[in-house]
Amino acid sequence: MTKIYTCNVPIEADLVDAFCVLQKGFTDQFVYYDKQRACRYMGLGRCIALPSLREVECEYGSEGAGTHGTADAAAQQPPVFFSFNRFDSTNPAPADELMASFPRLRFMLPEIVLIENERGRFLQVNSLGPVYPGRVARFERLCAQAPAREAVAIPFTLEPDSRAQWDAQMVAALGAIAAGRVSKVVLSRRKRLTAAHPFSSKDLLVNLIDGDGRGTVLLYRYADVFFCGCTPELLVRKQGDRVESMCLAGTCPVGATPEASDALAAALMADGKNRAEHDYVVQLIRGVLDRVCYDVAVPAAPEIMRLAHVQHLFTPARARVLAGITLADLMEDLHPTPAVAGTPVGEARMLLRAIEPYSRGFYAGACGFVDAAGDGEFSVALRTGVFDGEGGWVYGGCGIVAESDPDAEYEEIDLKLKTILSAFGKDA
Repeated sequence: MTKIYTCNVPIEADLVDAFCVLQKGFTDQFVYYDKQRACRYMGLGRCIALPSLREVECEYGSEGAGTHGTADAAAQQPPVFFSFNRFDSTNPAPADELMASFPRLRFMLPEIVLIENERGRFLQVNSLGPVYPGRVARFERLCAQAPAREAVAIPFTLEPDSRAQWDAQMVAALGAIAAGRVSKVVLSRRKRLTAAHPFSSKDLLVNLIDGDGRGTVLLYRYADVFFCGCTPELLVRKQGDRVESMCLAGTCPVGATPEASDALAAALMADGKNRAEHDYVVQLIRGVLDRVCYDVAVPAAPEIMRLAHVQHLFTPARARVLAGITLADLMEDLHPTPAVAGTPVGEARMLLRAIEPYSRGFYAGACGFVDAAGDGEFSVALRTGVFDGEGGWVYGGCGIVAESDPDAEYEEIDLKLKTILSAFGKDA
């Protein structure tokens, strides 16, 4: 049994401003920040890493309640663990040198977590021994005094990836589809980025949170290497016995005007290729939920999700989970979906190992958080990149089916890369 001491105190500070002040003292950083709703968790330092949360005991202390006093019992927030999982953790192909430098850990508990959720805003301090009162008070004071954050634009250059290599991958993918090995496979591309001057994980985080990208901002920093992005795709959310997921597949551009966007969305909705690609994801998610949940509700027709640069076919899924099924169980059953691997999923993953020249690492992996009560959520790490403060790699992908055109799919990935590139500032 692992015993964790946790102290939660309410704060009024803007979470991002507070994070920007506190992050100077910590090399390990974790962020799961939903830009549309109060589901925002920003961790600093690492208290402990665990392979499982099945034997965790929590003690909530009033030590360090600071100027606010002890948080109300109803607002007690269980310790928050972060979990960043690779797309294909057993892929023998080499990841890029930055992605390969991250340790292989499962559930990571930060020393400090800044929280904004339906209960309010909190500063959480976690420890393997009783929480020192002065430490909590000091962090409270720093949060209260945090100045407004400042954005930094970072000019950069991108090295073109090999078009010949892309064409060869498309030939291999379409050949496997024609042979009946898979119905769909999701190919990815990566590009090398070099910045004009040094930058920090904080710089990219601020630009992603304050930028026009819609979705959940992810960050995992280990030492001087960090993985980050803004993903539109929820994998699974669990609150008590209530579960939500999302089917997201099928893409078109955003138009120059609302009317143009509406016309493109209507064409996407009517496109047989994209509807079939979307339905593969719906079938898998419905199948998983039918197996481990009840009261499963998945609409028969998709909606449109409009983002800053692209639009997607989107179908929400809701259910109530059977007793004994954990959030980690749901994450493992659902990931990877056909939206990031293909279908059948196992065969598509093996095909990707053969035709993609690199391991994706965290790109398209399942990244999120879970608290000690078992609630939390995971998103699919799309629109992401990995960096070292001077440069790095950016990643994008697209689903390939029999009707796919190599030129159109190549251009679709370039559209998707705009989200992670926006982390370098609009003026970059």
